[in-house]
Amino acid sequence: MNTQTLCVLGGTGFVGRHLVTRLANQGHRVKVLTRHPQRHREIEILPGTTLVGADTHDPTALQEQFAGCDAVINLVGVLHEYPKQTFRAVHVELPGKIMEACRVAGVKRLLHMSALHADAAQGPSQYLFTKGEGEQAVLAARDLAVTVFKPSIIFGPDDNFYNQFAGMLKFSLVLPLACPNSRFAPVYVEDVVAAFERALHDKSTIGQSYELCGPQVFTFKEIVEDIARMLGLKRWVVGLPDGLARLQGKIFGMLPVKIFTTDNYLSLQVDSVCTCNSLEALGITPHSVESIMPTHFADRTQRRRYDALRREARRN
Repeated sequence: MNTQTLCVLGGTGFVGRHLVTRLANQGHRVKVLTRHPQRHREIEILPGTTLVGADTHDPTALQEQFAGCDAVINLVGVLHEYPKQTFRAVHVELPGKIMEACRVAGVKRLLHMSALHADAAQGPSQYLFTKGEGEQAVLAARDLAVTVFKPSIIFGPDDNFYNQFAGMLKFSLVLPLACPNSRFAPVYVEDVVAAFERALHDKSTIGQSYELCGPQVFTFKEIVEDIARMLGLKRWVVGLPDGLARLQGKIFGMLPVKIFTTDNYLSLQVDSVCTCNSLEALGITPHSVESIMPTHFADRTQRRRYDALRREARRN
């Protein structure tokens, strides 16, 4: 396997941490760009990995950091908009800056993270629409060797999706859920990063777009009910009718910290299920949720029991 020098944008996020770890352990030299290097010092422990403080939206900084790299990997994406973080800036303008910086720095290989059913023509939400625009732009760059990945929701022991709902279920006997019948095919984070790594060494992936899904399809409600079951909690997950789901998105979207917005509601109108799962074509056998998450949640439940016993012992 040829050792490469790689620059990763979004390397401090959930998928990024797993990918950088995998690439570093495979012997690659990895440069991770972040605005806040002081928050992610644990990444520098990885062999051959450098954490660089840089504004990833600054074209000059990108050109400087891409110089001497064999490939660039863009994992940057947002689920919620804020005044200084818009969908268009992150999903459309940033890929444009990355492509131009690759050209200036002489980097030919680009791996890009899109989203399942991103669509620049008919995306129902700004998230899917802008993701589609960014994807369309990078695939149209004929002077670059581009591969695009389009995953369903990505899960793992340190994810945000499963763990966020686990936290909500812990404190709520009844959980009202928008769009309960929306469907997902959750894909394991290590399967996703394996796809990225294989693409680096396989020229046949150039110019291709790969949908990535797990082996099972669940409704949103089934996922949340499964989380409660794995936690050993008896909870009532109540699916909201469409009107209340829209209202929930509107109200929650006005909160300072976004957990659900109208744009999220619109994204959920499209099932996050693959038309053709590309993992097997890449030689990767997808892992199921049941093979990974029950052990994680069982460990959490056991730790809570130990903590409760310790507290009781101290009182006695």
